[in-house]
Amino acid sequence: MEEQNNNTQAPVAQQPAVSPKADNRTWWQGALIVLFLISSVCGLYLTVKPGMKCEKQPSKEGKVTTALSGLSSKGDKPSVAWIKVRGVIATDNSSSPFSSQQGAGAIAKKVRDAGEDKEVKAIVLDINSPGGTVAAVQNIYSEILKAKKNGKKVVALFRDVAASGGFYIAMAADKIVAEPGTITGSVGVIMQTSNIEGLFDKIGVKMVPITSGKYKDIGSMYRPMTDAEKALLQDMVDDTYTQFFAAVKAGRPEVSESNLTEYTDGRVFTGQRAYNLGFVDKLGGEDEALQLAGELAGIKDPKIISSKSDNLRDFIFSFGSSVENASFIKQLESLATPSVAYLWVH
Repeated sequence: MEEQNNNTQAPVAQQPAVSPKADNRTWWQGALIVLFLISSVCGLYLTVKPGMKCEKQPSKEGKVTTALSGLSSKGDKPSVAWIKVRGVIATDNSSSPFSSQQGAGAIAKKVRDAGEDKEVKAIVLDINSPGGTVAAVQNIYSEILKAKKNGKKVVALFRDVAASGGFYIAMAADKIVAEPGTITGSVGVIMQTSNIEGLFDKIGVKMVPITSGKYKDIGSMYRPMTDAEKALLQDMVDDTYTQFFAAVKAGRPEVSESNLTEYTDGRVFTGQRAYNLGFVDKLGGEDEALQLAGELAGIKDPKIISSKSDNLRDFIFSFGSSVENASFIKQLESLATPSVAYLWVH
């Protein structure tokens, strides 16, 4: 009996098994807590905008640059505002609070803020754009002229492409810098319409518009355009082209009349050709643009103010080129509505 008692082991307490449902419940609770915290931070940020922050950061050349969440500076040295213009220039039509598109209004505001900042003595417009809608382009152009009236010197820097509307806004600058291989020019106006009447006939669909006047559905894709309608639209395109030509003539008075006429017919040309013709003042890149801006403003060692995004949502959704491509697609979609555009298309 004693051997039996000795060999008999005490029962081991078993751990209660954790059900898969409990694991799932815990995971979902954690996820909901994280989402709640993120939404709370976003809501607080969008409701109460944080103040300006200035951080000194070393540049590649070892110089100290100033990065601001906006374009207001309280430094003790005159500064150069560096403003980027990227992609199609158009108004941001997205109603979503999480839109990552940088509309023309946002760019114009940066120019306006720089023009009103006493510490900013010069502005560099870093342009990589094929152009955009007429009103959006002219909005930025007007703000550049206002900044110049406030005593700011403006230098435009052409990157890969600075065509049509991108070329237009540079006409307001004091000087223009471009790489020899930059694609620029495309001075002109385009308005595109489509006609899908043949397709609708094949599938048995017919549109019957009811209008208040004979020109109300001008440009409709469901029927051929009449000669009278073409004449009206051509007159509008010619009018907006006249405005473009006037901006080029005013901004580049050193270009000969013959070259001005010949090279404003919509053609594109290189930065080297633009320099030879007088549309560009200097060949080079960032360093040349910054140096030129400093010379114009009388700054020996300027600090650069690069505008950071002032929206937390832009940071949250900045996941690389995929977001940039999505933003570009949205910009192109905004041009899908019939509009007159200073845009290089091919």
